Amino acid sequence: MKTAFSWPRFVAVLLKEFVQMRRDRLTFAMIVGIPIVQLLLFGYAINTDPKALPTAVVCFDASPYSRSFVASLENTGYFAVTDTLADEAEADRLLDLGEVQFVVVIPSDFSKKLTRGERPTLLVAADATDPSATGNALAALAGLGSQLLQHDLSGPLARLAPTPSPIDIRIQRRYNPEGITQYNIVPGLMGTILTMTMIMMTGLAMTRERERGTMENLLATPVRPVEVMAGKIAPFIIVGYLQVAVILTAARFLFEVPMVGSLVTLSVALVVFLAANLAVGFTFSTLAKNQLQAMQMTFFFFLPSILLSGFMFPFRGMPHWAQKVGEVFPLTHFLRIVRGILLKGNGFAEIGHELWPLGLFFVVAAGVALNRYRETLD
Repeated sequence: MKTAFSWPRFVAVLLKEFVQMRRDRLTFAMIVGIPIVQLLLFGYAINTDPKALPTAVVCFDASPYSRSFVASLENTGYFAVTDTLADEAEADRLLDLGEVQFVVVIPSDFSKKLTRGERPTLLVAADATDPSATGNALAALAGLGSQLLQHDLSGPLARLAPTPSPIDIRIQRRYNPEGITQYNIVPGLMGTILTMTMIMMTGLAMTRERERGTMENLLATPVRPVEVMAGKIAPFIIVGYLQVAVILTAARFLFEVPMVGSLVTLSVALVVFLAANLAVGFTFSTLAKNQLQAMQMTFFFFLPSILLSGFMFPFRGMPHWAQKVGEVFPLTHFLRIVRGILLKGNGFAEIGHELWPLGLFFVVAAGVALNRYRETLD
């Protein structure tokens, strides 16, 4: 008669599970690797309080007071003057491209009005498409007025210091004046949903054929690898467009997200983004032996992609090395493209510098996939 519970049998099952775990390297890598990746990313790369945000200064008043203001701005730690320009239009262009986060315009009568006690007006334009990236910097700017120029306003000018602020700082939040979070999150969700579903569906499509035994029939046909890949990813591009149509409809009518730019421009950018993700999924399908492994690989790719893309946390808040890694993922560039088109009204001239990295990623991923597919033929 068997006992209700046997410690030797329990130990035997326990050892068997450890052996199976060791043999399944991908699962073992997920158990060990994902906590390490999360620990490193959240510990070193993620920062919700970005500092040294790129700032363009348009200064029409070459005076010591202007230089003191710019120095005080940088001393807050939130602003890093990367461009000193003489043209407001050029500064606005940099803001449209996303090259700078802020534009500061110092008028020509700044020092004259300051010495007269007339509170000169300064314009600070902020790219507010990501409210979390600019919120703390603008809060620091609001408190800067009463502190700056204290060193310069001495002697006969000391009478200006007791006022609430010797200057009037006008903050202009562009592209998202009310700082609505949905304007940033909903377009970003389009990229994250497409990344996850496109890679997973393509990866599962090939491995499913292998598990069902239909892969041999496909390999026996005269179809070339590039034809197989094109035939496999083309239907999912149509599926991707259907997903985008649903998301855009919900964004417009449920969340009232503005769509300033052209949907044609967005459609062209979508082709490149979808192709890049589908090429990754095809690569995974040539590496995975079954559907479970394809899903695990998808999760490995998706986790750093979403954390380092700027979707959940400010991209400029990450250290330099993490930004370099983030630039590799297609999602990083697509988030800038879709937010630029929908919120800023960007065209091809403004998104071109984000499109070519997507194209390059597709070429590399497709090359790896085709190379791996040939190996499976052998």
